[in-house]
Amino acid sequence: MHLAVRYYQERISPRYGPRCRYTPTCSAYAVTALRRHGAVRGSVLTWRRLARCTPNGGRGADPVPGS
Repeated sequence: MHLAVRYYQERISPRYGPRCRYTPTCSAYAVTALRRHGAVRGSVLTWRRLARCTPNGGRGADPVPGS
């Protein structure tokens, strides 16, 4: 999954510009969540974050929770 996020960051995201409503961006959040919590919990946290990142969702600071 980490490689998929990196691919997105390097190849896809630059074509569309910044769109994330949160800080850190959703892809940076995913990398941190995966490193800090491992594949299973990091993936769950990432999917929850992506579900919140909608036009009607929140915005602002949303850091990865501690371990």
